[in-house]
Amino acid sequence: YILLMNNDKYYVGSSKNIDKRMEFHLSGCTYTTKNKDPKLVFSKKFDTLKDARCRELFIKKMKSKKVIEQIIAGNREWKK
Repeated sequence: YILLMNNDKYYVGSSKNIDKRMEFHLSGCTYTTKNKDPKLVFSKKFDTLKDARCRELFIKKMKSKKVIEQIIAGNREWKK
């Protein structure tokens, strides 16, 4: 999943339960999203959590806001 913060930065993550994870982010329990009003802007279901984590790490390694925005817009696949 990808969250957009009120500081115009993105957070990329993975979870077995996106609804529960969003509650966690919105409650301010995580340093990364605390006081940043996170909004879910993209999510994709994978067959396994391992697959999801691999994609998450791939996106994080790219460190590219442009790539993240292409994924959100549907102009780029969420894969290697």
